[in-house]
Amino acid sequence: MRVLVVDDSSVMRKIVIRGLRQAGFKIDDVLEANDGVEALSMLNDKGFDLILSDWNMPNMDGLTFVKELRKSDDTPVVMITTEGGEAKVQEAMKCGANGHIKKPFTPDDLKATLGAFFK
Repeated sequence: MRVLVVDDSSVMRKIVIRGLRQAGFKIDDVLEANDGVEALSMLNDKGFDLILSDWNMPNMDGLTFVKELRKSDDTPVVMITTEGGEAKVQEAMKCGANGHIKKPFTPDDLKATLGAFFK
């Protein structure tokens, strides 16, 4: 399983990666991107099985990233964000996100939300 974690905070990227491992997911490779622009450039070179993206980032936010990604790629994307309002979640899903996790989260939250992607 190859996972891309997109977040402008290096600390949050490490928390997500540690949470995935604590949840017991088998991950072969995890790459990191600082924002949507960097993530899109990485997609050209490498295929991913799952993308976990923050919502609020400079240069290209998570919602714009999902919209751009969906023009040419169907890799599952789960938003990890403090943006938990129902309208925001529905907007992300309409743009092509496959799910969301609200910060702060636990390994159990990750397991419950992401389990379907790790078959």
